[in-house]
Amino acid sequence: MNWKPSAEIAEIRARAQLLTDIRHFFSAKDVLEVETPLLSQATITDPFLFPFTTDFSSPFATQSQTLYLQTSPEYAMKRLLCAGIGDIFQICKAFRNEESGHYHNPEFSILEWYRIDFDHHQLMSEVDELLQRVLACLPAEKQTYQEAFEAHLSIDPLTADLSTLKQVATEHGFENIAENETDIDVLLQLLFSHCVEPKIGQDKPIIIYGFPASQAALARLSKEDPRVAERFEVYFKGIELANGFHELKNPQEQRERFENDIAKIKHLYGTTRPIDENLLSALENGLPDCSGVALGIDRLLMLKTGASHIKDVLTMSVSNA
Repeated sequence: MNWKPSAEIAEIRARAQLLTDIRHFFSAKDVLEVETPLLSQATITDPFLFPFTTDFSSPFATQSQTLYLQTSPEYAMKRLLCAGIGDIFQICKAFRNEESGHYHNPEFSILEWYRIDFDHHQLMSEVDELLQRVLACLPAEKQTYQEAFEAHLSIDPLTADLSTLKQVATEHGFENIAENETDIDVLLQLLFSHCVEPKIGQDKPIIIYGFPASQAALARLSKEDPRVAERFEVYFKGIELANGFHELKNPQEQRERFENDIAKIKHLYGTTRPIDENLLSALENGLPDCSGVALGIDRLLMLKTGASHIKDVLTMSVSNA
């Protein structure tokens, strides 16, 4: 048994300093730190994110209740926003039941924050400001999702059809995946992660925005171009750091997206997940115009310390927890 910490003491101290710096950053902006539950009766409906489940055995119930470890604090924080709390941030643990690797650990630390009356461009600027503060890096570059595909793959992701994407994927060595794939977004995500991400944001962070509407998640669609969502992601030195939205306020549209996700989960895996009715009820009450972003603390610390594997910045990784 390896009882020693995964990270060196220097990295553990660096984490403490990073968290202090982040808290100072938000305190200076009068953004309130909050804490929300890690366990919930509902969970995300993203078909490609897999939550952990656990059983709650109450002495007052005849059978146990399934609870979910949260993949992010997003839903609970939005309920606070609907209650009128104002600008908020949270640093907490999140859990995703996926493989461990250079940038993945099933238990990880996340920074999430929401700014009232910010659109996604204003929030991009604040993310850039935070990264410059804690990493001492150059200001971030901005590029649309469409521009990134055109620059590195010479195709327009907003107009390319299934056969075109299959051909491009095959040309880049993914014939086995492309051959039977019928979902355009699966191929777009494959090409983006393997053919675009490694080529962007090497010398300074890059913010990619204007993702296809079909990948909107909880973001609103653009009024100028309904083919795209007001969503952005941040990359630096091959690491995906953050995912942000100009938040969707319409509860009916959000319900429809959840239901579409559940149908996809049933088709892909033969299972289902509960929709978060508390979130939808909160949206019925009214979500203020806002933008929010989630940022991986462990990955940020990897960049700050020069670590090549996430276990090198975790006190104990899943392999020796």
